[in-house]
Amino acid sequence: MSYAPVYPHDPIVQIADDVYMVRGAIRMNPLVRITRNMAIVRDDRELTVINPLRLDAAGESQLEALGTVRRVMRLGPFHGIDDPYYVDRFKAEFWCQPGGTTYPEPAIDVEMSPRTALPFAAGKLFCFDRTKQPECIVLLERGTSLLLTCDAIQNYGDYSHNNLAARLIMPFIGFPKTTLLGPLWLQAMTIAGESLKREFERLLEWQFDALLSAHGTLLRSKLSQAAAKLSGFLLGLFQLPHHGGEAHLRGGFRGEVLRLYPAFRTPGRGHLCPVAVRRAAFFRELRARNEFAQ
Repeated sequence: MSYAPVYPHDPIVQIADDVYMVRGAIRMNPLVRITRNMAIVRDDRELTVINPLRLDAAGESQLEALGTVRRVMRLGPFHGIDDPYYVDRFKAEFWCQPGGTTYPEPAIDVEMSPRTALPFAAGKLFCFDRTKQPECIVLLERGTSLLLTCDAIQNYGDYSHNNLAARLIMPFIGFPKTTLLGPLWLQAMTIAGESLKREFERLLEWQFDALLSAHGTLLRSKLSQAAAKLSGFLLGLFQLPHHGGEAHLRGGFRGEVLRLYPAFRTPGRGHLCPVAVRRAAFFRELRARNEFAQ
C-alpha cells in the first residue's frame, strides 16, 4: 500500500502530564501548505495518537522512546491521510466514529460514540449530534484541562509551518491570528437551515484551560478561564436571539461581546454574522489586555 509522504514537522514536545504534541504541515494543493498538529496521549507506556501526522525517522524514534503505539484516534472526518500508515506500521487499533466519507480507510476497530470509554485515564469524549458528518472532541484533565479538537475550533498564534501562499491568503479566508471556529468546517458540517450554536453551548459546559486543535498553535490561558472566554467568542459567531437581549446570555464575557460589537446581533437566526473584521479587532483588544496568552 502507498502512503502519504512525510511533511516537515517539529520534534515531539510535552504539553501536559503524559500528553505530547507535534507541529507539522500538510500540502493542500501544489501551491498551499498549511499547519497540522498531532497529539500523543501516554498511559502506562501505551500511546494513543490523535489526529495522526506521519513522522520522519528521527520523529518515529522519539515516538517509540515514549512507549508503544497501541491506538490511532480520528476526531474529524476531514483528517485521515496518515491513519493507514500508523495502523499498518504499528499494528495499532483504529478508533473512529462511523459515517465519515472522506477517508474510508482503515477499517474501524472501535466505533466511537458518546457512550465510548476512552482508552486512557482522565479523559472525556464529546460528540457533535447535529453535523453532516461525525466529529468529536476529547477533554484531558492531566495537570491542566486540555481540549483536543480537530477542525471545529482552531487557534492561530502564528502562521509557522504554513508556506508563503497560505500565510498571504489565510487572513482573507477566515483564518486570522486568533481563536476561531473553522469557517470551512462550519460550511461543510452545518445542515441546511440549521445551526450548530446549541452544540457549542453544550460543549462549553465543560471547563478547560488549554486548547490544541489539528491546525494552528497551542492555546494556553494564564487565568485558567479559556472556556469562559471562548464561550463568548463562540456565541458571538452566531446570530443571537433578540428576545431578552443581553439578559438572555449568562453575563460576563458573552455580554462583553455584545457590548463591544452589537453587530453580532444582526437580524436572522442560525447563520454566521458577517463581522469577521469586528471579530478580529475584538480579539486584538483582548490580546492587548493579556486576556489570552500563547
